[in-house]
Amino acid sequence: MRPMKLILAPMEGLADFWVRQALTDVGNYDWCVSEFVRVNGLLLPPKVFYRWCPELKNGARTRAGVPVHLQLLGSDPACVAENAARAIELGAPAIDLNFGCPAKTVNRHRGGAVLLDEPELVHAVTLAVRRAVPADIPVSVKMRLGNEDDALSLDNALGVEAAGAAWLTVHGRTKRQGYKPPAFWDRIGLIREAVNIPVIANGEIWTAEDARRCQQESGCADLMLGRGAVADPLLVRALRTGQMSSWAEILPIVERFMQDVAGTGTDAQEAGRVKQWLSYMRRQWPEAGQLLQHIKRETCLRTMEPSLQQALAAVSAPAS
Repeated sequence: MRPMKLILAPMEGLADFWVRQALTDVGNYDWCVSEFVRVNGLLLPPKVFYRWCPELKNGARTRAGVPVHLQLLGSDPACVAENAARAIELGAPAIDLNFGCPAKTVNRHRGGAVLLDEPELVHAVTLAVRRAVPADIPVSVKMRLGNEDDALSLDNALGVEAAGAAWLTVHGRTKRQGYKPPAFWDRIGLIREAVNIPVIANGEIWTAEDARRCQQESGCADLMLGRGAVADPLLVRALRTGQMSSWAEILPIVERFMQDVAGTGTDAQEAGRVKQWLSYMRRQWPEAGQLLQHIKRETCLRTMEPSLQQALAAVSAPAS
């Protein structure tokens, strides 16, 4: 039996270049997916692809060597296909198509999960991209169970398969359900049973036990990790080896992240990135919440540094 594949999810406004780099530095991912590149009627210039996927300048790999697949979001088959071809020219190793984004601004402009009400269009976009890129380049799709409900989930999945998608990733909630627990892993299983392409399960996987139950209920061996991987950067290790992590292991990851983002934006932007990550970590690590309390009023990395060093000293001090 082949080992399970673990993929880092595309997360708009969260899993940017710096977070992808940090998480793949410490997690044995098979690949990760970029934040979506929005396609809206134009052939985008290379700088737009480089903005959302800087890894294209490094062989489409993270610092640790993990491949980065480029995700596109759009509803015009010809335009999405044209931009997919350009992404491949720039070095993308695979194209992923976003039919899962629940953001209102995206959905209002006919993008993301709202397209799941139109299985024919989902099929057409996938088919156009498949025809536009070389045969050896994988084209995959990420979708939710549906828009308002999951009545068309099988229609969408079968349409994606017929269009030539190499695999399908399914987030186990509809757009209406957003990120509210639970994720309906059993509904992903119904899709898996209906298609002959690999299906990757996604949604509400925070712990190794969640992963086990998701695999059991969905029947999917392969998993895509999103917010759970941000909350516990070593979740992948737990899934692969059973080894649980400690705050003493997590804190140096935060320290290196702070070093990496220094100089990449305004003081407020850099500080905000660190606070955002610690806010997610609070779910798994009470210590992250304590550190966040100490730095929440700081507006630059420099003034955060003393609190971080104090926390590092605390976890490295010998037990009395």
